[in-house]
Amino acid sequence: MSIVAFWSSGKEQSGKTLSMVAIATYYAIEHNNRILIVSTGFNDETLNRCFWKERKAKTNRGLFGPNTNIAVQEGITGLARMMKSNKVAPATIANYTKTVYKDRLEVLQIFKGERQEYDELKTIYQDIINLADNYYDWVFVDVDNDLGPDIVQNILGNSNLVIASISQRLSTIDRFMELKGKMPILNSQKTLLLIGRYDTYSKYSIKNVSRYMGEKNRVLAIPYNTLFFESCEEATVADFFLKFRKTDYEDRNGIFLSEVKRACENIEYRVNDLKYRA
Repeated sequence: MSIVAFWSSGKEQSGKTLSMVAIATYYAIEHNNRILIVSTGFNDETLNRCFWKERKAKTNRGLFGPNTNIAVQEGITGLARMMKSNKVAPATIANYTKTVYKDRLEVLQIFKGERQEYDELKTIYQDIINLADNYYDWVFVDVDNDLGPDIVQNILGNSNLVIASISQRLSTIDRFMELKGKMPILNSQKTLLLIGRYDTYSKYSIKNVSRYMGEKNRVLAIPYNTLFFESCEEATVADFFLKFRKTDYEDRNGIFLSEVKRACENIEYRVNDLKYRA
């Protein structure tokens, strides 16, 4: 059972969340594993929009009209409250998730609420991730910098693998190289570099970025794909992967899927290799 943390150093559009969605969804289709996606952001709907259309919150009604004092807690908020009462076994997590593919892919939905409540809740994310690791084959964590540097470092350090997401901007690449001197984990075998929203026509190609950064292994990439990114806004990601899974690799959708497949294979190989060496 393995934890894979997807992380980016800044707020710019590196495609971190959608890259994670692509990798987790593809892996869930092609492998008979139980996968959990955990979002750690503050009121960030990006992950939810990939799989479900937004629905109006249900209001509980009492004898005298709407009852605003009763709320069904779901997702990360409900699970966190249960954990504080020490009533959660690993399998219990599934009660707070939403299913994308039955027995394959589940999502622990985002935090929705006020900043103060988020600040109180975020200290328990690592406990939730550790608990999930005892039940799911893979736990993919979308690590948000809103957690604060200490919690972020803790999650990265306790993960089996870190996927560091960057864009193809030279300033971003240079900033990441500077960070490698301050964050030892980025220099370790536990970290793979991934370019999200990858443009094949950019001069900062996989080959050139690998050479510029002195990476021994090829950098991973999730290419920009119009249909995929539209599906991420239309809650049809699950359908997208089922529809195009057998597409010819010379087709633009096939090229996209071939890179997602390569990323999955590299992640699985690196995790297993690190476990073997341990």
